[in-house]
Amino acid sequence: MSATNAPRGTYDILPGDSRRWQYIEESVSRIFHAYGYEEIRTPMFEHTELFVRGIGETTDIVQKEMYTFVDNGGRSLTLRPEGTASVARAYLEHKMFSEAQPVKMYYIGPMFRYERPQAGRYRQLYQFGAEALGTSDPVADVEMIAMPFELYRTLGLKSLEVQVNSIGCPECRPKYRAALVEWVKEREDKLCKTCQSRLERNPLRVLDCKEAQCQAATEGAPRTIDFLCQECEKHFASVQNYLR
Repeated sequence: MSATNAPRGTYDILPGDSRRWQYIEESVSRIFHAYGYEEIRTPMFEHTELFVRGIGETTDIVQKEMYTFVDNGGRSLTLRPEGTASVARAYLEHKMFSEAQPVKMYYIGPMFRYERPQAGRYRQLYQFGAEALGTSDPVADVEMIAMPFELYRTLGLKSLEVQVNSIGCPECRPKYRAALVEWVKEREDKLCKTCQSRLERNPLRVLDCKEAQCQAATEGAPRTIDFLCQECEKHFASVQNYLR
């Protein structure tokens, strides 16, 4: 590829388009501020271990999609593939847990993933998101759904549909995990090689696989909401009530 071309999987935002980007960014800022969220700007690269531990070593992001390099000091660094891990790191590093809780922050900016470029998917992508740290109140979950929903409507998107789910807590999740592993093992021969290796380490990732054979094999799998403990059921019901 010529040095006069942008690297594969990236693109220029030209003056004719930059105003549209500014409008979207201003809309994100206005709506998130209205919900009490303040902007945080984290580095574009972090220690690799942060993403391995924060995202999960069995995920596609960590196994296949991270831009990782070793700097001149021998440190393994990674261009951020998502925003949550960096925000959580900043929360701990700056002892924000000693402030009034919850700490509500949003971010917007470039992320980097090494994946096969195709229509609508790039190696440098742009993402916004928010985190409410220091609370387990279901209202925080509702805000995370309501804010982007309001944003999308503001930007003119129509026929929007919200789908909600719960993956439970450390008390009820192991029961679901055991049921899922038992169910999927009966169909293990129909899974791709990657999912076969994930089955014991992180079986929930099998449900995220984009391979057609895995999607067909996991159709009708046990549902997380059928294994929720009493506290999680109450939390999930509250989220739905607040949304209504």
